[in-house]
Amino acid sequence: MTVRRFAWIVAAALCGAASVYSQQPASGTAAPDLSPVSNPVSGAVKAQLPRFQKNMVAAAEAMPAEKYNFKPTPEMNSFAHLVMHIAQSNNGLCSKVSGMAAPDAKLADTDPKDKLVAALKASFEYCATALDKVDDSKLGDQMILFGNRPFSRAAVLIILSDDWYDHYGAEATYLRLNGILPPTAQPRKD
Repeated sequence: MTVRRFAWIVAAALCGAASVYSQQPASGTAAPDLSPVSNPVSGAVKAQLPRFQKNMVAAAEAMPAEKYNFKPTPEMNSFAHLVMHIAQSNNGLCSKVSGMAAPDAKLADTDPKDKLVAALKASFEYCATALDKVDDSKLGDQMILFGNRPFSRAAVLIILSDDWYDHYGAEATYLRLNGILPPTAQPRKD
C-alpha cells in the first residue's frame, strides 16, 4: 500500500466515508485535504447516523412479521426485542448526549412488526434532531448512565456509535439465520 493510499484511507475514515476501500482518488488527482476538522467526535457520529438509519430500518423491514419472535437460541432475545431495544437505546442515548427530552415511546417486544419498525424509524429521526446541535465543546461534561455510572459526553457518543455497529451486526445475523440477505450484503443497484 502506498503512503498516498494509506493517507487517503485514514482521511476518509475520519470524515466518515461509507466505504474507504471502494472509493479512491483518481490517478493523478490531488491528495485529499487533511487539515483539522471542527467537531471531529460529534461530527463523526452524526455522519454515521444516515447510513445506520438506512441499514437498520431496512433490516427490520426485511424480517417477515412471523419471524419477529425468532430467537437463535432459547436464551437469546427475539428479533422483536432487538428492534425494540435499538429504538429505546437510540432515544435514551441521544437524549442523554443532547439534553433534549426523549420521546415517550411505549414499546414491548410483543408489539407487532409495524409498530416496532415505526418506533425504530422515529428513534433515528429523533436522534438526527437531538444530535443536530451537539458539538465537541462539552465532550468532557459528565452524565449518569446505566443507573449510577458516570460517563463523559464523549463516551456516550462513542457508546451510541458502538451500539449502531453492534445492533446492526445482530440484525444481520438474525436475518442470515432465516435465509435473508442483510441490506449491506445485497448487490448494489446502480
